[in-house]
Amino acid sequence: MPRGIFITIEGPEGAGKTTQARLLYEHLRPRYPVLHTREPGGTTIGEQIRTLLLDEDFREMAPQAEMLLFAAARAQFVSEVVEPALREGRLVLSERYVDASVAYQGYARGLGVDVVRQVNSVATGGLLPDLTLLIDIDAQAGLERARVAEGKQGRRGRGDRLEQEALPFHVLVREGFLAIAREQPNRVQVIDGTGAQQVVHGEIVRRVEHFLISRGWRVSSSS
Repeated sequence: MPRGIFITIEGPEGAGKTTQARLLYEHLRPRYPVLHTREPGGTTIGEQIRTLLLDEDFREMAPQAEMLLFAAARAQFVSEVVEPALREGRLVLSERYVDASVAYQGYARGLGVDVVRQVNSVATGGLLPDLTLLIDIDAQAGLERARVAEGKQGRRGRGDRLEQEALPFHVLVREGFLAIAREQPNRVQVIDGTGAQQVVHGEIVRRVEHFLISRGWRVSSSS
C-alpha cells in the first residue's frame, strides 16, 4: 500500500486555521481517506499536555519547559496518530506541527531554531509534512480576532496563555513563520488570510488539489 500524505495548516493566532482545516476536511472527505486532527492534542496524552500549555495560571512556565511539553505531545501524536495513518495510506490533515514550535519557541521565545528543530527531530523521528499551508495575517489583527473567539481555552477577550502574550511576541511568531516559508518554499506555501472565509478556502483547495495531482492522487470531479 502506498504511503499516505501529511498536510499541515499553520499561521499566527487568529489566522483561521481551525475553520480552514474543517472546511478543507469537509471538501476532501468525499474524495480521499482523510484524517483531520490537531496538535498539541490529537491523543489523550496530548490533550492533557495541551491543557497545561494553554492554561493562563501557568504564566511562569519556562520557555524550555514549554518547548519540551510541545515536543512530548508531538512525540505521542506522531507515534499514535500520524505514522499509523500514513502507513494505512491515508491523508493526514493537522492543525499545527513542528513549524509552530520553530516559530513560537525558536523565534519568539529566543531558544534558537536549531535547538527547537533538534528536539523535535527526536520527538518525531524526523517526520516532516509533505505540504504546509501557512495562513498569513497581520499579528495585531489576528490576535484581536483570537482573543474573542468562541470555544477556546481562556477567558473571552483575553484568550489562552499564549494569546495573552504581548503584541511584540506575536510579531516575532509571524516573522518566524514567514522565515520558514522563505527557507523551505517547496514545502511551505503562504496563503493570504485577510480575505473572506470562502475566498481563503478556495485558494487552499486549489493549492491542495494541485499538490495531490502532482503526487498522483486523482482528484474526483464530484463536489
